[in-house]
Amino acid sequence: MSFELFITKRYIKSTRITGFISLITLISIVGVMLGTSALIIAISISNGFERELKEKVIGFTSHIQVSKFDVRYFDKDDWQSFEKIKMIPNVNAVSPFAGREAMIRSKYGIEGVYLKGILPEYDFSIIKRSIIEGEYNFNESDGIPKIIIGKKLANKLGVELGDKVIILAIDPDNPYFSAPRIEQFKVSGIYETGMAEYDDIFVYVLLKHAQYLFDLGNKVSGFDVMVKNVDFINETAISIQDNLGYPYYARTMYQMYRNLFAWLELQKKPVPIVLGLIIIVAVFNIIGTLLMMVLEKMKEIGILKSMGVNSKGIMKIFVYQGMFIGIAGTTLGNILAYILCLIQLKYKPLSLPEDIYFMNSVPILLQFETFTIVSIASLILCFFATLIPSMIASRIQPVEAIRFA
Repeated sequence: MSFELFITKRYIKSTRITGFISLITLISIVGVMLGTSALIIAISISNGFERELKEKVIGFTSHIQVSKFDVRYFDKDDWQSFEKIKMIPNVNAVSPFAGREAMIRSKYGIEGVYLKGILPEYDFSIIKRSIIEGEYNFNESDGIPKIIIGKKLANKLGVELGDKVIILAIDPDNPYFSAPRIEQFKVSGIYETGMAEYDDIFVYVLLKHAQYLFDLGNKVSGFDVMVKNVDFINETAISIQDNLGYPYYARTMYQMYRNLFAWLELQKKPVPIVLGLIIIVAVFNIIGTLLMMVLEKMKEIGILKSMGVNSKGIMKIFVYQGMFIGIAGTTLGNILAYILCLIQLKYKPLSLPEDIYFMNSVPILLQFETFTIVSIASLILCFFATLIPSMIASRIQPVEAIRFA
């Protein structure tokens, strides 16, 4: 152990004479700890929001949605597009659908919904893993087709598993408002994703029943596309557009939900700036602590210099002490952030109003990169904070220091 480290260790442990300085050192460590943990938690929550919203929005739609201009449908001859899309690089799965607004009626009320007809063998939506009552099943066991609805909608309609509902669909393209097509369904599953606005609107049936209600024949509204790598989603959409040509067009989830993702980006931008100020405040605490240490240890600095310790050695002592505060505070901050994040992930003590935030609890995304980046930033700031007091200490003259003491 070098003598600089030895002296630093003695300074940190010393409480007989410099109890006040030791208390300030402890406060500085707590300041760095709180700043580091706050920044890690804030970024983890921000990343959690982004992940949850992406997963749930994609679960109701897809990475890319392929449609036709002028609300025209894909007819039987257009099904060759299905195979074309599957052959494009980065495309992972393709699912045809028929979707449009409709009305759903029970004994206790009537609501507007978005009815989506799907093929279960191609379906990759979030609904499969969000069933809380019943099962993901569209098989007609008693001659009545099955329907899957959201928990919030089920509460509004007063329906439970096995209850019957009626779907009414009107063709919006018919200017004469022809009689609606009506079909009865039995509730086979109730899902809940935590996104109240979607749980209240989306209902799912087999594709053939949606085609009947919307009078589409063999036509579909479009294709949902999942990609292998989201980083190349724009390039994949352009490839689909180029391969299919007019009148087809491909929209990414960022284009379909532009406002939602713009809100996400807006939420993320101020977080590092605002919470980074907390670490900067902690850094000033370190500067103040070391400056007080320099004044308190003026006599010892003079003695060390008179014994032959050069300015560089004196500077190292205070740099080491400042870095001890930084390392201790950063380490404790990481531990505190990790524990609090785990508590939220497991017990979810912090809840959210679903109608506003699309989820019922604060989401957390624990990533090693978040801890690493914040820790490195904290240690760099702490290092620069030690330079000013250390340089002041290194320039003290031995005679003046002893006389001052």
